[in-house]
Amino acid sequence: MLWIALALHVTDEALTNFLSVYNPTVRALRARFGFWPMPTFEFREWLTGLALGVLFLASLSRFAFRNVRWIRPVFYFCAVAIGVMNALGHTIATILGHTVSTVQFPRPAPGFYSSPLLLIVSVYALLQLRRTRHVPSSP
Repeated sequence: MLWIALALHVTDEALTNFLSVYNPTVRALRARFGFWPMPTFEFREWLTGLALGVLFLASLSRFAFRNVRWIRPVFYFCAVAIGVMNALGHTIATILGHTVSTVQFPRPAPGFYSSPLLLIVSVYALLQLRRTRHVPSSP
């Protein structure tokens, strides 16, 4: 469910012009701090990279369904970073109407519409990880 929610979120971002907020935010943070670790993107490379990432996560599903031990930290990271933090970021930006003071946009923020689903699925994933932590993995 997590990769499906993420695919819907990427679609939401693409349809609501997410890069028109993301790229200026990254440039503003670089100008302010002299360095910012996030890159800027052109639409095609951004969408291609995210599509490949979603497909990669989908390919890991079989390991998650088998509760393979090494997938659990990956799944935790994805649920927290890609899910919870991403969804909360879009929600907070929607409430504020800006990311940084120089990058304002009409509400809701790009990517906001799918954020509640992404948050719900991510919390469910974390609960499932907790519930299955002592279940032995399948061969």
